[in-house]
Amino acid sequence: MIKVVLVDNHILVREGIKLLLEQEKDIEVVGEANNEEEALAALKETNPDIILMDINMPELNGIETLRKIKAMTKNQKVIILTLHDEREYVVESINLGANGYILKSAESESLLRGIRDVNKGGYYVHPSLAGSLVKDQKQTDPKLSKELEDLKKLTRREKEVLKLISQGMNNRDIAHALFISEKTVKNHVSNIFKKIHVNDRTQAAIFALKNQPDQ
Repeated sequence: MIKVVLVDNHILVREGIKLLLEQEKDIEVVGEANNEEEALAALKETNPDIILMDINMPELNGIETLRKIKAMTKNQKVIILTLHDEREYVVESINLGANGYILKSAESESLLRGIRDVNKGGYYVHPSLAGSLVKDQKQTDPKLSKELEDLKKLTRREKEVLKLISQGMNNRDIAHALFISEKTVKNHVSNIFKKIHVNDRTQAAIFALKNQPDQ
């Protein structure tokens, strides 16, 4: 079961999301919170796999709460579920370690896919945001030329692995897709992280989205 804590100050919103999630056989809502204090308490009490939270609520600064959650533990994954589609919110959330960013206006299938992808170790940004985010970063990011140089360091196989990481696949999925062993995938992932100077799969996924390595 994927254990989820919901953080949103609108009770009706929480009840609706809870009803949706608990219709799924592999997802369980183990806690709910109205504010930062309740969110951090629920995190300690329930040890969830995923925290699903709004980024901007009364009595809760989502960015600061995200920072505190990531400082407390590296095990729990955080998905931002919000009305805010501004690039600044998306970039800041991802930079602070959010594993997903989904709009409340998205269809239910996007939310369910995001939860499952993130739980498997992937990264999920709703497609309506990802395209403009990547385009904007390509135009403004001063590190892009350096990243393109790093991209050239990857072997053909490493580029294939990187692309699959950006699609939310874990090592087992990648091994099956490429007909190689999980140990080989693990070695590729370690080499990729070193060559493109990232520390985790979320950062690698962002790198792939921005630079779109060719096969």
